[in-house]
Amino acid sequence: MAESFDIKDIEGVGPATASKLKEAGFYSIESIAAAPTREFVEKGGLTSETASKLTEAARKMAKIDFISAKELWNKRKAMIKLSTGCDSLNELIGGGIETQAMTEFWGEYGSGKSQICMKLSVMTQLPKEQGGIDGNVLFIDTEGTFSPERIISMAGVVELDPEKVLDKIYYARCYNSDHQTLIVENSFKLCHEENIKLVIVDSLTSHWRADYVGRETLSERQQKLNRHLHKLLRLAEIENLAVVVTNQVQANPAVFFGDPNRPAGGHVLAHASTHRIFLRKSKGSLRVAKITDSPCLSSETEAHFIITERGIEEVSEKE
Repeated sequence: MAESFDIKDIEGVGPATASKLKEAGFYSIESIAAAPTREFVEKGGLTSETASKLTEAARKMAKIDFISAKELWNKRKAMIKLSTGCDSLNELIGGGIETQAMTEFWGEYGSGKSQICMKLSVMTQLPKEQGGIDGNVLFIDTEGTFSPERIISMAGVVELDPEKVLDKIYYARCYNSDHQTLIVENSFKLCHEENIKLVIVDSLTSHWRADYVGRETLSERQQKLNRHLHKLLRLAEIENLAVVVTNQVQANPAVFFGDPNRPAGGHVLAHASTHRIFLRKSKGSLRVAKITDSPCLSSETEAHFIITERGIEEVSEKE
């Protein structure tokens, strides 16, 4: 099994090269095998020839060239599902938020995206038999929506020590798209060493929309965003963790009938997200969730939930 190897076991990798690789965020055979060769040149200071040999050797050891569908199924069995704390929402998304995948919640302001993220930050720390993943959380906040006070109230609902819950959430406030990219690049080391089982980016597209304005910047923005998304996906698969991102909406002026809103990020984000869930406001505190894209989940049903002081909750018959 690839897990039994250390990066120093790769042919041609001595202590000095291993140290460079770890400083660049590569801590396992899988992380090296899945990374583009240019990253070892840019971040690890290796020559192109050395980087190519390194990648080839790691891929042979990790056995990622060809596998049978049965082997893929066995790998999928290591996937864990994280409960949202709301049965109707769990049912909609197939039992919970998947590890080894990126789940996107998109919707307008106030639809409940950040509330779900904070609830998941608490649920992650529960043991598996209670719907958690028994792990820590990395919360990347791009809009200043993270609230320790909400975490404290939500922790009390599931009978966890609020201070211990806060201690296990690693928080990063980022201020532009370059900063966001850097945080994700540096998160590989943190996730590997600190048992991070959930990475949240709330919201994913905010800074990209602010930093790249006008059609002339669209191509560059989408290329950089695409690279950013693939690093998140790589992180999810290598560390068997869940990645949850929230996304803003943008209005399509060409739509005269129906809902003009669509998720920001274009086709790049649409292809990268494993599961896409649309959230919308209804009456009062009532919210509605619907699958808009998924390789295995039905888009024919909706889930209803409410946002209260306790977090995300089921809808009562009265409501």
